[in-house]
Amino acid sequence: MSDREHGPQHPGDACAGARLHIVTGKGGTGKTTIAAALAQALAADGGRVLLVEVEGRQGVATLLGSPPLPYEEREMLSVPGGGSVSVLAADAEAALLEYLEMFYGMRRAGQALNRLGAVDFATTIAPGLRDVLLTGKATEAVRRRRGARRRPSAADPAAPFHYDAVVMDAPPTGRISQFLNVNSEVAGLARVGPIRNHADKVMEVIRSGRTLVHFVTLLEEMPAQETRDGIAEISELGLAAGMVLVNMARPPLLDDASLEAAANGGPDLDALAAGFGEARVENPRELAASLAGEVRGHALRVRLERRVRSDLEELGRPLLELPLLAGGVDRAALDELTRRLAEQGVRR
Repeated sequence: MSDREHGPQHPGDACAGARLHIVTGKGGTGKTTIAAALAQALAADGGRVLLVEVEGRQGVATLLGSPPLPYEEREMLSVPGGGSVSVLAADAEAALLEYLEMFYGMRRAGQALNRLGAVDFATTIAPGLRDVLLTGKATEAVRRRRGARRRPSAADPAAPFHYDAVVMDAPPTGRISQFLNVNSEVAGLARVGPIRNHADKVMEVIRSGRTLVHFVTLLEEMPAQETRDGIAEISELGLAAGMVLVNMARPPLLDDASLEAAANGGPDLDALAAGFGEARVENPRELAASLAGEVRGHALRVRLERRVRSDLEELGRPLLELPLLAGGVDRAALDELTRRLAEQGVRR
């Protein structure tokens, strides 16, 4: 088996050289936040990175505390060292209009179709078309050379790339393989012609050695299982899995011996009650029972998390952990997550 099939075993190797980073994860794992932190980490030391959101939720705008973003690449974040992150809230209808104008010069015709509702109708009845347009927008940004924004076909192949990396905040793991397998999705729409050619170009980028699919998960059974299933599914499609990013990790509050004792039976209730009684605490027995329950619950959670972590390590992918941050996610918290990624070797 080749190194490509095995994949990199070190976090830094999981990103170095890749230009398209697709981030997926079960809902509630913090996928959008991690995608933004990854984009910032990749923009370190003067990098230019594009963060593309494809689900229409305006999650990046919410994260950054900005109004809903229009369909345009807008620089939103400055990174120490001169780097920058631009953000694009991709929209299938707008992408189709842009596609018609960029490749066929059909700006007026496209606008007329949009006024008639034909564009929305087309992308609604043909989900495969919607997906190929959204993934196509990200892959076009990957291929784009500087000075060729409106006419990719006329680009100078010797010119540097417009972006050093593109990060896609992709759909959840339950839909990621279908979303990325655009050739299969458009097979029923077009076997030849421009749509098919467009899909082929998209898949050429997605299947290349410069694209990685990263999975965000928690140390919980269901998101971890979806991560395992998702990696297996994209591997069957010939796509490469990158990092497994464990989000919201919490350190144990007790040493291993205390955790084991608590998990196997809980703290000594009589001893706790006696201690509270000596401290003249009201209802010592009731308080002792409550505390014992909390301690045992914590110990059982740590045991479960360690088992889940061990299962994830067996996937053979670089496993990174990011902490649960108190107080929600704001710009300072995003910067902290970015720093943690950099400390674990994430780089361009």
